[in-house]
Amino acid sequence: MDIESARLIAAGLAIGLGAIGSAVGEGLIAAKAMEAIGRNPEVQGQITPLLFVTMAIAESTAIYALVVTLIILFG
Repeated sequence: MDIESARLIAAGLAIGLGAIGSAVGEGLIAAKAMEAIGRNPEVQGQITPLLFVTMAIAESTAIYALVVTLIILFG
């Protein structure tokens, strides 16, 4: 296996695992938020901003994985 093949495999694994982890995290966040709102609808105004903040934090993991992938490919 030459170095170019190893770089392509590493880049694919980096973005793949990073995206899967981020997607699972965002799904769990949304599920728990909807469960909390379903149990107590009056707190929707308090939960929704926190939902968006935590989703953004979880999405940053995928963005970091993308940056690492781009560094592997073009660095």
